[in-house]
Amino acid sequence: MEDLKISYWDLLDNITEGAYITDIKRKIIYWNKAAERITGYTKEEVLGKHCYDNILIHIDSQGCNLCKGSCPLAQSLTDGESRHSQIFLHHKEGYRKPVYARILPIRDGTGKIIAGVEFFNDIMDHNTFNLKMLELEQLAFKDQLTELPNRRYAEEQLISRLSEFERLGIFFGLLFFDIDHFKKFNDTFGHETGDKILKTVAKTLNANSRQYDLYSRWGGEEFIGIIAGADKDSLLSIANKILILVRHSEVTIDGAMHSVTISVGGTLCQYGDTYHTIVKRADALMYNSKEKGRNCVTI
Repeated sequence: MEDLKISYWDLLDNITEGAYITDIKRKIIYWNKAAERITGYTKEEVLGKHCYDNILIHIDSQGCNLCKGSCPLAQSLTDGESRHSQIFLHHKEGYRKPVYARILPIRDGTGKIIAGVEFFNDIMDHNTFNLKMLELEQLAFKDQLTELPNRRYAEEQLISRLSEFERLGIFFGLLFFDIDHFKKFNDTFGHETGDKILKTVAKTLNANSRQYDLYSRWGGEEFIGIIAGADKDSLLSIANKILILVRHSEVTIDGAMHSVTISVGGTLCQYGDTYHTIVKRADALMYNSKEKGRNCVTI
C-alpha cells in the first residue's frame, strides 16, 4: 500500500496541472511540481501550513477573499460535492495570476471524507505569448525591466489599430494606468523597490491579458492597454478587473508586505483620432481618477 501511495505521488508530480492535497482541516499535505512552477512556492514553503494561511490567498474577480469566505475547498470538504471555478491566486512574487481550479473531496473506504484535492491550470496561453515576445525581442520592441512591449511597439500598434478602425470600423479601447504614490515608494525605499513594483504591476497586466489585447510600458510608472473589440461597458469591466487585481497584489519591502494601487483612465477610439489624441484623452481621464482620490477608474 505504501508503494502504491508513492506511485500516486510520482504520478501527480508528473502532470502539467498544479495539484495540492489538504487534510480535513485544510492543512496542506501534498504539493506537486507543477504547483511550484505555477505559484512560485516550493513544497518546503507550504507543506504543513493551512491553505487559508498567507500563501495563495485566492480571490475572485470582484476581489473577495475566498479563503476567508466562500472557500470552494472548504465547501467540498463539508458537502462532498466537486467544484470548479476561475480564481486569482497570489503568486510568490506578489502579482495575481488567473487559474482554472477543480476541487474534489477524497473519501476513505467507508465513504467518509478525509481530505480534499485542488487541481489548477495556468490560464495564460504561454505558447502565444512566447511567440509574441520572441518577435518583440528580435525587433527590439521589448521593455527590458518589465519584459512588456515597449512604447515604440505600442505606438505602432495604436497607429495600426486606428487604421483598421477607419477602414473597417473595428472598435478598440485604450486604458492608461499610472501607479499611485510611485515617487514616494522610490524616495522612501529606493529604486530597487520601485523596479520591483513596476515588475509586479507588469506581471499582473500580462498574466490577465486576453489573447488579442496588448499591455505595454509607456514610460516611468505609466502603462497602457489596447483592448480589442471594446465597448464602454467591456472597457470599464476590464479596467476594474485590473484595478482590483493590482490592489490585491503585494510587494515585499524590508520583510513587510505592501499593497500597490493604480489610477486608470480609459477611452474608446473615435473617428479622426490620431495616436496622439487618443493617448492624450486617456491620460486626461487617468488624471481625473487621481483627482478623485486615486485607486479608481474613469472612462
